[in-house]
Amino acid sequence: MDKKKIWHLENFNLLENLSQKEMMNLDNMAVMKNAAKNEIIYLSDESSDNIYFLKNGRIKISKYSDDGKELVLAMLGPGEIFGESVLSGGDQREEDAEAMEDAVICSIDHHKFTELMVRNPELNLKIIKFIGFKLKKVQSKLEQLIFKNYEERIRYFIQEMAVKYGKKIVGSTEIVLNLDLTHDNIAKLTATTRQKVSAVFNKLEQDDIISYNRKKIIIKDYSKLAD
Repeated sequence: MDKKKIWHLENFNLLENLSQKEMMNLDNMAVMKNAAKNEIIYLSDESSDNIYFLKNGRIKISKYSDDGKELVLAMLGPGEIFGESVLSGGDQREEDAEAMEDAVICSIDHHKFTELMVRNPELNLKIIKFIGFKLKKVQSKLEQLIFKNYEERIRYFIQEMAVKYGKKIVGSTEIVLNLDLTHDNIAKLTATTRQKVSAVFNKLEQDDIISYNRKKIIIKDYSKLAD
């Protein structure tokens, strides 16, 4: 048994209540892969064969319009799962998955994982709840596109990233986000343009709400992001 691989899998909340025997079976099913930055994990319309567990790095989930415009649906970090729609009967991928930086991924054949779910009702329930949660997040993303203007979407993005990845600076109320994202990346995540992202970031900096550079964002006043 590959102890390094099973250690990766043991650190996912959805799998925390599996028995040692079930974890060993899962270990035998899993294939660990190192994905390079910008490497495509899968494309839309490809057959859905595996479910993926992200141990390290970041993955973006995207859709493309007929004219080639990209909409980033989600940016995933360590401990997250993707490609899960196959477990609810999706025969083909409906989005693209791409590594935003070097990543470590475990993939498991969906037939084998489904068999494990059948044998473990608790895992089955967790997966059902997880898929429901992901669907709500996609719905929330679509509602933002419809009901929020570009500035509101960008402000909300910073808030969301602060909750997910932010770290409080010791002895301060400030929050630091160490995200290596260009304004073009953020534009795709918020369905706007690089120029509008730059304009909003400059305004937030002028208002002393954030400061930023290419590697990080420092949120000086989180409460004002919602104004």
